Amino acid sequence: MTLEALDDKIAAAAFRRLVEHLRHRTDAQNVDLMGLAGFCRNCLADWVQEADGSLAKDEAREIIYGMPYAVWKDSHQAEATPEQLSRMKESIAKNKA
Repeated sequence: MTLEALDDKIAAAAFRRLVEHLRHRTDAQNVDLMGLAGFCRNCLADWVQEADGSLAKDEAREIIYGMPYAVWKDSHQAEATPEQLSRMKESIAKNKA
């Protein structure tokens, strides 16, 4: 089976489970997700916004974070270290390859 053949209902359920998992794992910093996988919660919000052009950036982020982004950021986001930023930069470069 290919990704394209996956039923949209199943894909949507898996996406929702991923979002719920990321909401629960507030200890997983966006910069670390970017450094390892080249995407983060903000990327997911951007992809949601791209899929539904009627959503504003803040609306798409609230869908992913489960709250306004500013509230999540103030409550859960730590200051990124130089090492985290370096890993993120290297990882993002792989996205363009």
